[in-house]
Amino acid sequence: MGFLPFPQLSPVHASKEPEKSIQEIAQGLIGSIMSVKVILADEDNKKLIFSEKEAAWSKFSKQVNVGDIFEVRVGYVEDYGAFVHLRFPDGLYRLTGLIHVSEVSWDLIQDVRDILKVGDEVRVKVVGIDWGKSRINLSIRQLEEDPLLETLDKVIPQDGSADPDSMSGGDSGSIEPLPGLETILEELLQEDGIYDVRISRQGFEKRVVSQDLQLWLCNAPPTNQRFTLLARAGRQVQEIHLTTSLDQEGIKKALQRVLERVP
Repeated sequence: MGFLPFPQLSPVHASKEPEKSIQEIAQGLIGSIMSVKVILADEDNKKLIFSEKEAAWSKFSKQVNVGDIFEVRVGYVEDYGAFVHLRFPDGLYRLTGLIHVSEVSWDLIQDVRDILKVGDEVRVKVVGIDWGKSRINLSIRQLEEDPLLETLDKVIPQDGSADPDSMSGGDSGSIEPLPGLETILEELLQEDGIYDVRISRQGFEKRVVSQDLQLWLCNAPPTNQRFTLLARAGRQVQEIHLTTSLDQEGIKKALQRVLERVP
Protein backbone atom coordinates (compact mmCIF):
# COMPACT_ATOMS: atom_id res chain seq x y z
CA MET A 1 0.00 0.00 0.00
CA GLY A 2 1.24 3.48 -0.84
CA PHE A 3 0.32 7.12 -0.33
CA LEU A 4 -1.00 9.60 -2.92
CA PRO A 5 -0.71 13.19 -1.55
CA PHE A 6 -3.40 15.69 -2.46
CA PRO A 7 -0.97 17.92 -4.44
CA GLN A 8 -0.07 14.90 -6.60
CA LEU A 9 -3.61 14.44 -7.89
CA SER A 10 -4.20 15.27 -11.54
CA PRO A 11 -5.86 18.66 -12.18
CA VAL A 12 -8.54 16.85 -14.16
CA HIS A 13 -10.51 16.11 -10.96
CA ALA A 14 -10.67 19.67 -9.63
CA SER A 15 -11.52 20.93 -13.11
CA LYS A 16 -14.51 18.60 -13.31
CA GLU A 17 -15.81 19.64 -9.89
CA PRO A 18 -14.40 23.10 -9.14
CA GLU A 19 -16.93 23.73 -6.39
CA LYS A 20 -15.57 20.87 -4.26
CA SER A 21 -12.64 21.01 -1.86
CA ILE A 22 -9.63 18.78 -2.49
CA GLN A 23 -10.69 16.65 0.49
CA GLU A 24 -14.16 16.10 -1.02
CA ILE A 25 -12.63 15.25 -4.38
CA ALA A 26 -10.27 12.72 -2.78
CA GLN A 27 -13.15 11.17 -0.85
CA GLY A 28 -15.04 10.68 -4.08
CA LEU A 29 -12.08 8.85 -5.62
CA ILE A 30 -12.15 6.00 -3.10
CA GLY A 31 -12.41 2.78 -5.03
CA SER A 32 -11.41 4.39 -8.33
CA ILE A 33 -8.79 2.91 -10.62
CA MET A 34 -6.21 5.48 -11.77
CA SER A 35 -2.81 5.62 -13.40
CA VAL A 36 -0.02 6.74 -11.05
CA LYS A 37 3.74 6.92 -11.02
CA VAL A 38 6.01 5.97 -8.14
CA ILE A 39 7.93 9.09 -7.04
CA LEU A 40 9.38 7.72 -3.80
CA ALA A 41 10.13 4.16 -2.73
CA ASP A 42 11.85 4.00 0.67
CA GLU A 43 12.14 0.37 1.70
CA ASP A 44 13.91 1.13 4.99
CA ASN A 45 11.16 3.45 6.19
CA LYS A 46 8.44 1.52 4.38
CA LYS A 47 7.34 4.53 2.36
CA LEU A 48 5.78 4.32 -1.08
CA ILE A 49 4.51 7.57 -2.57
CA PHE A 50 2.60 7.89 -5.83
CA SER A 51 1.82 10.76 -8.18
CA GLU A 52 -1.10 10.87 -10.58
CA LYS A 53 0.20 14.22 -11.80
CA GLU A 54 3.54 12.70 -12.88
CA ALA A 55 1.74 9.85 -14.62
CA ALA A 56 -0.30 12.43 -16.57
CA TRP A 57 2.93 14.23 -17.47
CA SER A 58 4.41 11.04 -18.91
CA LYS A 59 1.29 10.48 -20.99
CA PHE A 60 0.35 13.98 -22.19
CA SER A 61 3.45 16.21 -22.08
CA LYS A 62 4.62 15.08 -25.53
CA GLN A 63 1.50 16.74 -26.92
CA VAL A 64 2.76 20.14 -25.74
CA ASN A 65 5.24 22.21 -27.75
CA VAL A 66 6.80 25.63 -27.29
CA GLY A 67 4.65 28.12 -29.17
CA ASP A 68 1.40 26.22 -28.63
CA ILE A 69 -1.61 28.18 -27.41
CA PHE A 70 -3.90 26.71 -24.74
CA GLU A 71 -7.05 27.64 -22.89
CA VAL A 72 -6.28 27.34 -19.18
CA ARG A 73 -8.01 27.62 -15.83
CA VAL A 74 -6.29 29.20 -12.84
CA GLY A 75 -5.76 26.61 -10.12
CA TYR A 76 -3.93 28.64 -7.46
CA VAL A 77 -1.94 31.85 -7.24
CA GLU A 78 1.36 32.56 -5.51
CA ASP A 79 3.36 35.80 -5.14
CA TYR A 80 5.61 34.79 -8.03
CA GLY A 81 2.90 33.70 -10.48
CA ALA A 82 -0.19 31.63 -11.17
CA PHE A 83 -0.42 27.87 -11.60
CA VAL A 84 -2.94 27.02 -14.28
CA HIS A 85 -4.39 23.84 -15.72
CA LEU A 86 -4.12 23.28 -19.48
CA ARG A 87 -7.24 22.20 -21.33
CA PHE A 88 -6.57 19.54 -23.96
CA PRO A 89 -8.61 18.87 -27.12
CA ASP A 90 -10.79 16.35 -25.23
CA GLY A 91 -11.96 19.19 -22.99
CA LEU A 92 -10.17 17.90 -19.89
CA TYR A 93 -7.48 19.74 -17.95
CA ARG A 94 -4.58 17.31 -18.07
CA LEU A 95 -1.45 19.22 -17.06
CA THR A 96 -0.44 22.17 -14.90
CA GLY A 97 1.86 25.03 -15.90
CA LEU A 98 3.15 28.28 -14.43
CA ILE A 99 2.51 31.82 -15.62
CA HIS A 100 5.33 33.76 -13.96
CA VAL A 101 4.40 37.23 -12.73
CA SER A 102 6.64 38.72 -15.44
CA GLU A 103 4.61 36.94 -18.13
CA VAL A 104 1.14 37.99 -16.94
CA SER A 105 1.09 41.43 -18.57
CA TRP A 106 3.26 44.10 -20.22
CA ASP A 107 2.11 46.37 -17.39
CA LEU A 108 4.00 46.55 -14.11
CA ILE A 109 2.24 44.23 -11.66
CA GLN A 110 2.60 44.47 -7.91
CA ASP A 111 0.35 41.53 -7.06
CA VAL A 112 -0.64 38.73 -9.44
CA ARG A 113 -3.90 38.40 -7.53
CA ASP A 114 -4.99 41.79 -8.87
CA ILE A 115 -5.05 40.25 -12.35
CA LEU A 116 -5.72 36.52 -11.93
CA LYS A 117 -8.01 34.70 -9.52
CA VAL A 118 -8.71 31.02 -8.91
CA GLY A 119 -11.17 29.77 -11.52
CA ASP A 120 -10.35 32.42 -14.12
CA GLU A 121 -10.05 31.11 -17.68
CA VAL A 122 -7.49 32.71 -19.99
CA ARG A 123 -5.48 31.97 -23.12
CA VAL A 124 -1.73 31.38 -22.82
CA LYS A 125 1.27 30.62 -24.97
CA VAL A 126 3.79 27.91 -24.10
CA VAL A 127 7.16 29.67 -23.80
CA GLY A 128 9.25 26.93 -22.22
CA ILE A 129 9.27 23.26 -21.23
CA ASP A 130 11.62 21.76 -18.66
CA TRP A 131 11.43 18.05 -19.38
CA GLY A 132 13.73 17.17 -16.50
CA LYS A 133 11.62 18.97 -13.90
CA SER A 134 8.23 18.32 -15.55
CA ARG A 135 7.52 22.03 -15.82
CA ILE A 136 5.66 24.07 -18.41
CA ASN A 137 6.24 27.84 -18.54
CA LEU A 138 3.40 29.90 -19.94
CA SER A 139 2.77 33.50 -20.94
CA ILE A 140 -0.28 35.70 -21.35
CA ARG A 141 1.59 38.82 -22.39
CA GLN A 142 3.24 37.18 -25.39
CA LEU A 143 -0.20 36.87 -26.95
CA GLU A 144 -0.44 40.66 -26.83
CA GLU A 145 1.47 43.25 -28.85
CA ASP A 146 4.61 44.50 -27.15
CA PRO A 147 3.90 48.19 -26.43
CA LEU A 148 7.57 48.98 -27.03
CA LEU A 149 7.13 47.86 -30.63
CA GLU A 150 4.12 50.08 -31.24
CA THR A 151 4.50 52.62 -33.98
CA LEU A 152 4.47 56.33 -33.25
CA ASP A 153 1.06 56.53 -34.88
CA LYS A 154 -0.35 54.15 -32.28
CA VAL A 155 1.28 55.86 -29.33
CA ILE A 156 0.56 59.42 -30.50
CA PRO A 157 -2.02 59.39 -33.35
CA GLN A 158 -1.07 61.49 -36.36
CA ASP A 159 -4.62 62.16 -37.57
CA GLY A 160 -5.74 64.44 -34.78
CA SER A 161 -8.00 61.79 -33.26
CA ALA A 162 -6.14 61.63 -29.96
CA ASP A 163 -7.78 62.67 -26.71
CA PRO A 164 -6.77 66.32 -26.23
CA ASP A 165 -6.36 65.72 -22.50
CA SER A 166 -3.73 63.06 -23.13
CA MET A 167 -1.73 64.82 -25.80
CA SER A 168 -0.02 68.15 -26.39
CA GLY A 169 2.18 69.63 -29.08
CA GLY A 170 4.29 72.62 -29.85
CA ASP A 171 7.93 73.55 -29.93
CA SER A 172 10.42 72.14 -27.46
CA GLY A 173 10.17 75.27 -25.31
CA SER A 174 6.52 74.58 -24.46
CA ILE A 175 7.05 70.98 -23.32
CA GLU A 176 8.99 70.17 -20.17
CA PRO A 177 11.40 67.29 -20.97
CA LEU A 178 11.10 64.07 -19.05
CA PRO A 179 13.50 63.83 -16.07
CA GLY A 180 17.01 63.26 -17.41
CA LEU A 181 16.06 63.89 -21.02
CA GLU A 182 17.21 67.52 -21.25
CA THR A 183 20.84 66.59 -20.59
CA ILE A 184 20.70 63.88 -23.25
CA LEU A 185 19.29 66.33 -25.82
CA GLU A 186 22.01 68.86 -25.04
CA GLU A 187 24.66 66.18 -25.51
CA LEU A 188 23.13 65.07 -28.80
CA LEU A 189 23.66 68.58 -30.15
CA GLN A 190 27.39 68.15 -29.50
CA GLU A 191 27.53 65.21 -31.92
CA ASP A 192 28.80 65.83 -35.47
CA GLY A 193 26.01 65.64 -38.01
CA ILE A 194 23.20 66.54 -35.59
CA TYR A 195 22.09 70.14 -36.09
CA ASP A 196 18.87 70.49 -34.14
CA VAL A 197 17.00 68.52 -31.48
CA ARG A 198 13.54 69.41 -30.25
CA ILE A 199 10.56 67.80 -28.54
CA SER A 200 7.65 68.06 -30.95
CA ARG A 201 4.80 66.67 -28.84
CA GLN A 202 3.92 64.41 -25.93
CA GLY A 203 1.17 62.09 -24.80
CA PHE A 204 0.24 59.47 -22.24
CA GLU A 205 0.09 55.74 -22.82
CA LYS A 206 -2.50 53.41 -21.37
CA ARG A 207 0.07 51.22 -19.67
CA VAL A 208 3.28 51.67 -17.73
CA VAL A 209 6.17 50.03 -19.57
CA SER A 210 8.96 51.26 -17.30
CA GLN A 211 9.35 53.97 -14.69
CA ASP A 212 12.88 54.62 -15.97
CA LEU A 213 13.60 56.87 -18.93
CA GLN A 214 13.90 54.86 -22.15
CA LEU A 215 14.79 56.05 -25.66
CA TRP A 216 13.61 54.29 -28.81
CA LEU A 217 14.61 54.88 -32.41
CA CYS A 218 11.99 55.12 -35.12
CA ASN A 219 12.14 52.19 -37.55
CA ALA A 220 11.86 54.54 -40.53
CA PRO A 221 15.14 55.93 -41.94
CA PRO A 222 15.78 59.71 -41.86
CA THR A 223 13.78 61.68 -44.44
CA ASN A 224 14.84 65.15 -45.59
CA GLN A 225 17.42 65.19 -42.80
CA ARG A 226 14.75 64.55 -40.19
CA PHE A 227 14.63 61.63 -37.78
CA THR A 228 12.38 60.72 -34.87
CA LEU A 229 13.16 59.39 -31.40
CA LEU A 230 10.66 58.36 -28.76
CA ALA A 231 11.28 58.96 -25.04
CA ARG A 232 9.23 57.04 -22.46
CA ALA A 233 8.98 57.13 -18.68
CA GLY A 234 6.01 55.80 -16.75
CA ARG A 235 2.95 56.51 -18.87
CA GLN A 236 4.41 59.66 -20.41
CA VAL A 237 5.84 59.64 -23.92
CA GLN A 238 7.57 62.42 -25.86
CA GLU A 239 8.35 62.58 -29.56
CA ILE A 240 11.75 64.08 -30.43
CA HIS A 241 12.69 65.37 -33.89
CA LEU A 242 16.33 65.45 -34.95
CA THR A 243 17.67 67.46 -37.86
CA THR A 244 20.66 65.44 -38.98
CA SER A 245 22.83 64.37 -41.90
CA LEU A 246 23.45 60.97 -40.26
CA ASP A 247 21.86 57.76 -41.40
CA GLN A 248 19.98 55.50 -39.00
CA GLU A 249 23.09 53.58 -37.91
CA GLY A 250 24.99 56.85 -37.40
CA ILE A 251 22.22 58.17 -35.18
CA LYS A 252 22.25 54.98 -33.16
CA LYS A 253 26.01 55.23 -32.57
CA ALA A 254 25.73 58.90 -31.65
CA LEU A 255 23.03 58.10 -29.12
CA GLN A 256 25.13 55.30 -27.66
CA ARG A 257 28.07 57.69 -27.20
CA VAL A 258 25.83 60.22 -25.50
CA LEU A 259 24.37 57.65 -23.11
CA GLU A 260 27.91 56.59 -22.17
CA ARG A 261 28.74 60.19 -21.27
CA VAL A 262 25.57 60.98 -19.37
CA PRO A 263 25.56 59.60 -15.79
